[in-house]
Amino acid sequence: MLVASALCVVASSKGDDEDWSNWRGPNGNGSTSIGDYPVKWDRTNVAWSARLPGKGSSTPIVWKERIYLTAPVEGQDAVLAFDFAGKRLWQTALGAETAPKHRTLGSSCNSSPVTDGQRIYVAFKSGNFAALGMDGKVLWQTNMVQQFGREQLFWDQGSSPVVTDEHVIIARLHSGESWIAGFDKASGELRWRQPRNYKVPSENDNGYATPVLYEEQGRKALLVWGADHLTAHDAANGKLVWSCDAFNPEGTPNWPSIASPLISDNLAIVPVGRDDQHQGQLHAIKLGGTGDVTMTHRAWKRDDMGVFVSSPAAYKGRIYLLRHRGEVACINASDGKTIWNDAFPKDRSSYFASPVIANGILYAAREDGVVFAARVVSKFELLSENPMGERIIATPVPVANRILIRGDQNLFCVSR
Repeated sequence: MLVASALCVVASSKGDDEDWSNWRGPNGNGSTSIGDYPVKWDRTNVAWSARLPGKGSSTPIVWKERIYLTAPVEGQDAVLAFDFAGKRLWQTALGAETAPKHRTLGSSCNSSPVTDGQRIYVAFKSGNFAALGMDGKVLWQTNMVQQFGREQLFWDQGSSPVVTDEHVIIARLHSGESWIAGFDKASGELRWRQPRNYKVPSENDNGYATPVLYEEQGRKALLVWGADHLTAHDAANGKLVWSCDAFNPEGTPNWPSIASPLISDNLAIVPVGRDDQHQGQLHAIKLGGTGDVTMTHRAWKRDDMGVFVSSPAAYKGRIYLLRHRGEVACINASDGKTIWNDAFPKDRSSYFASPVIANGILYAAREDGVVFAARVVSKFELLSENPMGERIIATPVPVANRILIRGDQNLFCVSR
């Protein structure tokens, strides 16, 4: 766990460092500091591969040597489980899928599962929202579209559920009634809902980022980014603790929140704008405030670099940005100063998966299916280019000395 003063990131479960219970891992920042991970391979010399029943863009999670992921199965939203040898243990269908708007990059299951070790929680574009036992049995199920109406997003749902001590958290930020809500983990009943509506330029109210669970002065809180605002909420009841504005003072439209923020060095690191249109920025906001902290808690800002879809990763006090065309930046978290800039080999393909760092090695998956490994602790050192032969949108998962890679057609496991 990354601890800084009275503030710390809270893992979404109580697993050990060899679990990856949510899409950004045990520290909530896309990194792990333990393990011995592979650096060179291709699809012909992986530990194993498992054919998937349908295309999905969600990232797998791992709990106690079991792998869980979502995928469409014969037109149904489904959850699958594999063991560490690649054997499928079970699959559970949850109802009819809804086809994605973006047929190339999107899927019916963009949101990643999350687990607390007792249940697996999943949400789909169709509105199917459920908790399953670790054996695949459905414990409860509801439909968010039937309950709250269809999500009005320009593209496809992307925000993943977050689990706290008592609740499963869903952030629904779209061109309609927006909110963050807590559902009872045991029953699926709605326990609280906090409105989150801001008047912003066109498309900026579309939110795809995942909330960040953290602890602030002994109280668990949720950091939510979207609609040109960063807000912190009490995790127990959703009550607004503080908010920060002025991320888009010029009112630039078409800036949806896609990449998720993270916490490092007592700061919320917030990706703003669109790197694909040379409008990317990075802001740092001090934690620990109350009320409107727009004018009091801004730490630093970079308006010369940012990201588009790929969320930043943090490792040992440094922030790593994987930019849209493969540029990589290492930034000091405390003051925002550049430590180094470099890049993966140029190509017309873009990066949509987020980077992960495993014991000092950064893994980045390009859309065309090439996974890069680079050592990044003191400088950028490209170690390998590893072609997998199929499109990759999901984020790689480094866990228990293995790299799990989810492509359009297969789940791969790579190890030394």
